[in-house]
Order: sequence, then C-alpha cells, then structure tokens
Amino acid sequence: MARIKDVVVDCVHPASVARFWAAALDGYEIAPYDHAEIARLAAIGIDDVEDDPTVLVVGLDGAPRFFFQRVDDPTHGKNRVHLDLRADDQDAEAVRLVALGAQVFDDRRASGDRWIVMTDPEGNEFCLFGAD
Repeated sequence: MARIKDVVVDCVHPASVARFWAAALDGYEIAPYDHAEIARLAAIGIDDVEDDPTVLVVGLDGAPRFFFQRVDDPTHGKNRVHLDLRADDQDAEAVRLVALGAQVFDDRRASGDRWIVMTDPEGNEFCLFGAD
C-alpha cells in the first residue's frame, strides 16, 4: 500500500514560497542546510541557498514533507491539488497568513460555505477552514 512521502509544489522561486509555507504551517520549518547539502549545491554552481532549486520543508516526525521545486513556467489557472488548512480562529489566521504574503482570493463564507480560498505568494490556491 502506498503512503505519502512528499508533497511537491512547483514554483518560480522555491526559497520564498518555502519560507511562506514553513511559517504558515504549525510545527514546520525549512530543513537546515548541512555541509553535504551546501556542497551539493556548490557542485551544481549554486553558492547561495536563496537560489536552491529544491527547498525542503519538514514537520514533526511522521508529518508529510514539502518540497518546493523550481519550474520556469508560472502556474496559470486553478490548481488541480490544493491544501486545506484549519485554524481555531479563522479570521485571525487569515490576517496572519496575509501578513506572511498570502492573499484572500474568495471568501466563500459569504455564500454559506465554511472556507476562505487564499493564495500563497506565487498564486497557488489553498483553503482556510475554522475549527470544526
């Protein structure tokens, strides 16, 4: 039986999108750069981790990892897959995420739904729900 190993997100600038998601998700952080990783980047001509083409965001043990990988073409249109986030205080969390660089795309609560559609700094959609 298959299990999720990683969630991979295509983006134009992996470091900035990874920083957003590491800050947005509780218990997640950008994986530290050890000597081996810095050497691997140097071997492919990258001397600044800000230019890393694949940035890893890790959570607590057992949590899915997120890889943010550089692609040259921006995403156009609706995502085929997106994350659903949940927060105890939906309004306060929406404000916090906007301060991190997200945008409110569609507040579906006005039409009777329970979620807010938001976008990350590169326009990838995700939904924010309140406590169940």
